[in-house]
Amino acid sequence: MDGMKLSALLTLFVLLSGTAAQAACYADYKAKQDGPLRLHYGVVEIDGPCTVSNARQVLPGRLNAGGWTLLTVLGTFDENGLDSRKESAGEFFLRF
Repeated sequence: MDGMKLSALLTLFVLLSGTAAQAACYADYKAKQDGPLRLHYGVVEIDGPCTVSNARQVLPGRLNAGGWTLLTVLGTFDENGLDSRKESAGEFFLRF
């Protein structure tokens, strides 16, 4: 393979790798609010690594700003999991 073809393939690889790394990531979670006790299930988009650990770091600040406390992160997923969770999350679908 000549240098030009190799260079083109490497460039393509880098571009495709960057696109995959920028894929949307979502997390579903449970949160509470005291006085009186209220609970909710929600779905949020998160930046950074698409991991439960990252979601646990990102979510408390967002939720606290709205008067909510994170109870648990159930999982993370890509856009393929959004439709199946939209109805359950209701008003807390992509709210925070």
